[in-house]
Amino acid sequence: MRTTIRLDDHLLAQAKARAAETGRTLTAVLEDALRASLARSAPVARTARIRLTTAKGGGMRRGVDLDDSAALLDLMDS
Repeated sequence: MRTTIRLDDHLLAQAKARAAETGRTLTAVLEDALRASLARSAPVARTARIRLTTAKGGGMRRGVDLDDSAALLDLMDS
Protein backbone atom coordinates (compact mmCIF):
# COMPACT_ATOMS: atom_id res chain seq x y z
CA MET A 1 0.00 0.00 0.00
CA ARG A 2 1.23 3.46 -0.77
CA THR A 3 0.85 6.24 1.77
CA THR A 4 2.40 9.59 2.64
CA ILE A 5 3.93 10.30 6.03
CA ARG A 6 5.91 13.21 7.43
CA LEU A 7 9.23 12.39 9.05
CA ASP A 8 11.80 14.50 10.80
CA ASP A 9 14.62 15.26 8.33
CA HIS A 10 17.30 13.87 10.65
CA LEU A 11 15.29 10.67 11.26
CA LEU A 12 14.79 10.17 7.52
CA ALA A 13 18.51 10.65 6.89
CA GLN A 14 19.32 8.02 9.54
CA ALA A 15 16.82 5.59 8.03
CA LYS A 16 18.25 6.11 4.54
CA ALA A 17 21.77 5.56 5.88
CA ARG A 18 20.69 2.32 7.60
CA ALA A 19 19.06 1.14 4.37
CA ALA A 20 22.26 1.83 2.44
CA GLU A 21 24.45 0.14 5.10
CA THR A 22 22.34 -3.00 5.10
CA GLY A 23 21.61 -3.11 1.36
CA ARG A 24 17.87 -2.91 1.93
CA THR A 25 15.19 -0.52 0.78
CA LEU A 26 14.05 2.43 2.84
CA THR A 27 10.60 0.84 2.92
CA ALA A 28 11.98 -2.38 4.43
CA VAL A 29 13.89 -0.46 7.11
CA LEU A 30 10.83 1.60 8.05
CA GLU A 31 8.56 -1.48 8.09
CA ASP A 32 10.94 -3.35 10.39
CA ALA A 33 11.23 -0.36 12.74
CA LEU A 34 7.45 0.03 12.89
CA ARG A 35 6.94 -3.71 13.51
CA ALA A 36 9.49 -3.67 16.34
CA SER A 37 7.87 -0.62 17.92
CA LEU A 38 4.38 -2.13 17.72
CA ALA A 39 5.59 -5.46 19.15
CA ARG A 40 7.15 -3.71 22.17
CA SER A 41 3.99 -1.78 22.95
CA ALA A 42 1.57 -4.67 22.40
CA PRO A 43 -0.42 -5.42 25.54
CA VAL A 44 0.53 -8.63 27.30
CA ALA A 45 -2.31 -11.11 27.39
CA ARG A 46 -3.36 -11.89 30.92
CA THR A 47 -3.69 -15.54 31.74
CA ALA A 48 -6.67 -16.84 33.64
CA ARG A 49 -6.05 -17.84 37.22
CA ILE A 50 -6.20 -21.59 37.69
CA ARG A 51 -7.65 -23.07 40.86
CA LEU A 52 -6.45 -26.54 41.74
CA THR A 53 -8.60 -28.90 43.77
CA THR A 54 -6.73 -30.56 46.60
CA ALA A 55 -7.62 -33.56 48.71
CA LYS A 56 -7.20 -33.97 52.43
CA GLY A 57 -4.53 -36.34 53.52
CA GLY A 58 -1.36 -36.74 55.44
CA GLY A 59 0.83 -35.42 52.66
CA MET A 60 3.70 -37.26 51.09
CA ARG A 61 5.17 -40.33 52.77
CA ARG A 62 8.53 -39.92 54.45
CA GLY A 63 11.50 -40.88 52.36
CA VAL A 64 9.66 -40.48 49.04
CA ASP A 65 11.85 -38.90 46.37
CA LEU A 66 9.73 -37.65 43.47
CA ASP A 67 12.84 -37.45 41.29
CA ASP A 68 13.50 -41.21 41.64
CA SER A 69 10.96 -42.90 39.38
CA ALA A 70 12.24 -46.43 40.07
CA ALA A 71 11.76 -45.95 43.84
CA LEU A 72 8.29 -44.52 43.24
CA LEU A 73 7.31 -47.56 41.18
CA ASP A 74 8.58 -49.84 43.95
CA LEU A 75 6.50 -47.94 46.53
CA MET A 76 3.38 -48.13 44.38
CA ASP A 77 3.82 -51.88 43.89
CA SER A 78 4.10 -52.54 47.65
